[in-house]
Amino acid sequence: MIVLFTDFGLQGPYVGQIHAVLRRQLARQAPDLPIIDLFHDAPRFDPRASAYLLAAYVNEFAPGTVFLAVVDPGVGSEQRQPVVLEIDGRWFVGPDNGLFDVVARRGDDVQRWEITWRPENLSHSFHGRDLFAPVAAGLVTGRTPQWRAIEYPQPFSGPEDWPRLIYIDHFGNAMTGLRAKTLPVDAALQVGPALLTRARTFADVPVGEGFWYENANGLAEIAINQGSAVVSLGLQLGGEVDIICPG
Repeated sequence: MIVLFTDFGLQGPYVGQIHAVLRRQLARQAPDLPIIDLFHDAPRFDPRASAYLLAAYVNEFAPGTVFLAVVDPGVGSEQRQPVVLEIDGRWFVGPDNGLFDVVARRGDDVQRWEITWRPENLSHSFHGRDLFAPVAAGLVTGRTPQWRAIEYPQPFSGPEDWPRLIYIDHFGNAMTGLRAKTLPVDAALQVGPALLTRARTFADVPVGEGFWYENANGLAEIAINQGSAVVSLGLQLGGEVDIICPG
């Protein structure tokens, strides 16, 4: 299985071009291999926020899964390397710009390689299509890319959890970079002037009331029962989240 995680958006040709390259590469050896579009609206130009979002979702996929992850504002520059990581049996292909730091930090077995292979027609601005997609397809079909092993830098950049809003969904709910299990049960979350207490689920609060809860992937998420937290509370991606503990 190949899982796609990008900030490309669904408008325009980019996701379709990635699929086209993968299908062409897989046509002979794995024509029926599933390709899962997990996120194409990851935080734009923001590998750090995207790193916390990616880390919340990887464990639902079996070992052997290849994640093709591209949030790459430095594409084409010398400031980042193209890499492959194997973390607890799952593979990650993409830019070495912090996008994989949180997954690596939480993993037990981390190996890392710099991709040294370059295709003949490598564009300056679309490495997701030209470089990362062929490498991802090669991994699932047993074709080892040209690479060299490199150490993962220590310490990993950024905190273990991130008190920011990292994703806003279709309903106007806002995910934070905080794992709910790390927060006291009676903690409240403050975003701007709004102070939100914890609830188990939407139906536990009146319609129109705001709260925070542990979402299905373990993140603390801000929501309003049958409403949009973004509209009602004026939330924006990147907004700071303060943890308020009683007493």
